[in-house]
Amino acid sequence: MTSQSPNAALHPTTLDAVALLSDRTENRLTRGQVGTVVDAPGDGTVLVEFSDDEGRAYAVVRCRESELLVLHYEPETA
Repeated sequence: MTSQSPNAALHPTTLDAVALLSDRTENRLTRGQVGTVVDAPGDGTVLVEFSDDEGRAYAVVRCRESELLVLHYEPETA
């Protein structure tokens, strides 16, 4: 993972791990499911891949940035 600025949490970038903030019933995805950003065109949306424990993708969905929580595995540096 790369170091990000404090405002970066508002804008997911490619390869960020993200979680859904609400259900996406049309895609059979539920709140809290974790995916990986595979494209971030900078238009307020990102393409997120959801995969199983074996790495097989079961959904690739375009989401608004506001629908996602960027996950962090290390504390932010000051």
